[in-house]
Amino acid sequence: MAHWLLKSEPFKYSWDQMVADGRTHWNGVRNHQAANNLKAMKKGDRAFFYHSNEGLAIVGVVSIVREFYPDPSDESGRFVMVDIAPVKPVKKPVTLAEIKAEPALADLALVRQSRLSVVPVGDEEWTLLCRMAGIKA
Repeated sequence: MAHWLLKSEPFKYSWDQMVADGRTHWNGVRNHQAANNLKAMKKGDRAFFYHSNEGLAIVGVVSIVREFYPDPSDESGRFVMVDIAPVKPVKKPVTLAEIKAEPALADLALVRQSRLSVVPVGDEEWTLLCRMAGIKA
């Protein structure tokens, strides 16, 4: 199973909305590298749900419930989306400041490629971030 981090601006789509919806599609990604990350996702993979812009913190965990398919909001037909469902909230949000302060997370794509909305998370990084969030990996 691979691990990921998905960024969402909470004023556009928040963790609370994700939980209320129970399932949603992750669309609107227009960066080729982020889109390739969506294409690499497999059903059952887990991802952190990260509030960007406001909050700047990991707030929950989601599961990939449908692998990539065409994003109908993309008129060019080049970009894709996946479906996700909430798994659980974190017990303690993990802020970007805490992530940057942790030397073991210096190579995390969230830190290195901060503008990407969909990034991979390595197994050791996942385990550490789960520990920081107060949840089981």
